[in-house]
Amino acid sequence: MIPIQNLYYLLCYAWNRLPERAELLATETTTFHRPLELLTHVLLTATRRQLRQGLPVAYTEQIQELPELRGRVQLAPTLSRNLLQRSRAICEFDELGPDTVLARVLLGTLHQLSRARSLPAAVRHEVRVVMRRFPAGIAADAVTPATLRAARRLRPTGLGGFLLSVCELIHQSALPSPHADGPTHFRDFRRDEALMARIFEQFVRNFYRLEQRHFRVLSETIQWQAEAAPEVLSLLPSMVTDTTLDSPERKIILDTKYYAAALRQRYSQQKLISPHLYQLYAYLQNQPTAPGQQLEGILLYPAAAQDIDVRYTLGGHPVRIVTIDLAQPWEQIAADLLALVA
Repeated sequence: MIPIQNLYYLLCYAWNRLPERAELLATETTTFHRPLELLTHVLLTATRRQLRQGLPVAYTEQIQELPELRGRVQLAPTLSRNLLQRSRAICEFDELGPDTVLARVLLGTLHQLSRARSLPAAVRHEVRVVMRRFPAGIAADAVTPATLRAARRLRPTGLGGFLLSVCELIHQSALPSPHADGPTHFRDFRRDEALMARIFEQFVRNFYRLEQRHFRVLSETIQWQAEAAPEVLSLLPSMVTDTTLDSPERKIILDTKYYAAALRQRYSQQKLISPHLYQLYAYLQNQPTAPGQQLEGILLYPAAAQDIDVRYTLGGHPVRIVTIDLAQPWEQIAADLLALVA
């Protein structure tokens, strides 16, 4: 299990939020017993900062009965209610203000946390204090996949994007409640292999983007080196790398795999996981390189059941299958990642 302090670092890198870490890294001096306590602390810290800066504003559609004309008049309801004789009308107009889908999702997430019995009472009180600092007129949205998608479509950047990422992870950790008005329960998302796989992939890619300058870091689509009619080529599956590190001398395709073990038992022997190796081999065989550039492949697993570090030459390309211990001190994790591509 990843320690809470290291989990904080993983999330910061995964959410690409380190340029703002002067205030947020105060988190590491606090002891947390559950991931939810960590996420709540991070959300509160970032929300206070956003409220000091001012919530982002956007145009939202309003429909109101007004004594003067504004925007577009909704004629049918105005006539049906005989408002014109009273010099009033139903108007539909856009208004600039902080009542945005992101603000409503943020307030809805805080409302969920204020009822979470797994949080200490003092933390729930702190959440309610922050909720009262929101401008009047902003209603808490029920946090659902639909509202989160609507907020993500606005492409928030900076602190707003960070806040939305925290809200998304808290939502993914929430368990369905049998009673709509009852307390919300949360699970330890570290046990969710699919969710942690996405976090691990984003963490590794953004770590290399931020912590080294030799390679250009990206996720790229590799085209199949195949010839066929266009309608047949379109049937081939996409090849999208988790992380590609590109320099004039070296190109490294680094695939992250969040599995409990890098080896599987097959009959009486331990074997590498064949689909992972086949996938990396396909990437290497179809990846063009610049003249004089060496192409390499790395499969990176978290060290859980066992440590492994083996090297091969496959199809003429160096390949390394290696684990990294995410339970060791953070400084050693960072050093191991940098050494991996040195």
